[in-house]
Amino acid sequence: MIKEKIKKIIQFIANPKLLICVGIAWIITNGWSYILLGIGTILKIEWMIAVASGYLAFLWLPISPEKLVTVALAMVFLRFLFPGDTKTLGVLKDLYAKLKIKKRKTRVTNGN
Repeated sequence: MIKEKIKKIIQFIANPKLLICVGIAWIITNGWSYILLGIGTILKIEWMIAVASGYLAFLWLPISPEKLVTVALAMVFLRFLFPGDTKTLGVLKDLYAKLKIKKRKTRVTNGN
């Protein structure tokens, strides 16, 4: 049973369409800063190094919402770039439904 769940998780994460969307989202949210830092360092352009370093310092803070934004963007890209990929979108919808149910149960038990 655990083997099957692990296999499903690996198949979901290793999905090429999902990987493409996560890659695009990562480039938008923080990949550009690594590229800018590299170019700035090679060409010795101080403003590039400063901007990239400042943004990267923010990314490494525990309060940075970057990972949530990256995942959300990846799901949006998946929906628009690969609308026919019903399997991956179905898994995401199931996860979202489970989270909604869990959140609702938490509210009921807390008395909200």
